[in-house]
Amino acid sequence: MLSFITICILLWVGHFLREKVKFLRTLYLPSCVISGVIGLVIIQAFKAFGQGEVIADYYFGWSKLPGFLINIVFACLFLAVSLPGIKTIWSRASSQLAYGQIVAWGQYLVAIGAWLIALRFIFPDLPAVVAAILPVGFEGGHGTAVAMKDVFMQNGFEAGKDLALTSATMGIISAVVFGMVLVNWASRKGYTVKTANHDTIPEDDRTGIIPVDQRPVIGKLTVNSDAIGSLTIHIAIIGLAVGIGYLLKQSLVGIESMVDNFRGVSAGDEPTYRFLSGFPLFPLCMIGGLVVQLCEQKFDSHKIIDLGLTKTIQNCSLDFLVVAAIATINVQVVLAMLIPLSVLVAVGVVWNVFCVMVVSRWVFGKDDAWFERAIAEMGQSMGVTATGLLLLRVVDPEYKTPAVDAFAYKQLLHEPFMGGGLWTAAAVPLIFAIGPVPVLAIAGGAILAWLFVIIFFLKR
Repeated sequence: MLSFITICILLWVGHFLREKVKFLRTLYLPSCVISGVIGLVIIQAFKAFGQGEVIADYYFGWSKLPGFLINIVFACLFLAVSLPGIKTIWSRASSQLAYGQIVAWGQYLVAIGAWLIALRFIFPDLPAVVAAILPVGFEGGHGTAVAMKDVFMQNGFEAGKDLALTSATMGIISAVVFGMVLVNWASRKGYTVKTANHDTIPEDDRTGIIPVDQRPVIGKLTVNSDAIGSLTIHIAIIGLAVGIGYLLKQSLVGIESMVDNFRGVSAGDEPTYRFLSGFPLFPLCMIGGLVVQLCEQKFDSHKIIDLGLTKTIQNCSLDFLVVAAIATINVQVVLAMLIPLSVLVAVGVVWNVFCVMVVSRWVFGKDDAWFERAIAEMGQSMGVTATGLLLLRVVDPEYKTPAVDAFAYKQLLHEPFMGGGLWTAAAVPLIFAIGPVPVLAIAGGAILAWLFVIIFFLKR
């Protein structure tokens, strides 16, 4: 009970500070990130004075909370979403998808490249999988960083979760700081369709409070409360999606137990890596949600699943997840690996800035709102989708360019694979299983494939 009360108080305090402190409003940090940092500081302060046991009950169970909640977040991803056809998505967002894929795959390219070229020589004991910290934190975000905890631990890299969470936090801050610098640069150069004006950002984006007369409805009640609560049935549906994901996970474990090649050693020996059982649960829950949604579209004439209620449950889970995850970061681990982590974050920032300033102009063309499209992608690939939309709103406050439409449609094909999706989940166990060089080759090959698509199919 104390731990639940404490995390709720932290969320309220974080939101209060987000509303009142100008510096925090300027950074546009989510309230849950602020709350998590406050919790981290408090916990570490008590530990520093040898009083860690005094407050242990106040954050009891927090370390287990994120690993559970991330499955709910991903199970909700496709629920109540009307899925357009591939042709529709491709016609409206093909260039945005291609650019987003290049940015995402490039994070693996530069991170593994940094390890191969420099980090492994400067820090001989540093495992190759540390390179995955960058894309897991940047492209994946806090939720993915937490979800990969078991994968890191199963393969002997227990520091992975703490480093990935720190990478995610640094990514959001870097996205806002460097994003605003690029916005001012593009505005001065005349690269934006409309002159950037920070004052056009709505007040609710600055303070986090929606004006009373503009507050939207959270969702619709789809069942009669005399039968069952509408929120209850939505939680049950999400639980069904998670259940499908869990069955898929157990199927992978069963396959691995029967096929020696997936365990890295001959039968009877202790496996040196676990490729299938090491695959995390959360992307499988996303598949479970997709299965439930497809069944709902085909068989449910009453349309019981409501998008508003689903997103509310998803956002609530993510808020509690981020607070608990950041507050329980092992600071000693982060400090011990601060230099390699800083190098990875730096190369990640340089890569994203390069993509905005150089790659995007070639992909989109100078007359196709190239900067608006690129800055939205930068915010998403270094932080969260909301960060991308925030940066876009500075240069396109009324969403009159094609950027927001292309960005939204692109997410439908991009997120299931890169933004904490299937490839994000597979990359870490692959590095353990086959080494960093083959994964580097896969990332490079993917970029070349998308360049081929751009040159021969999108540049006509």
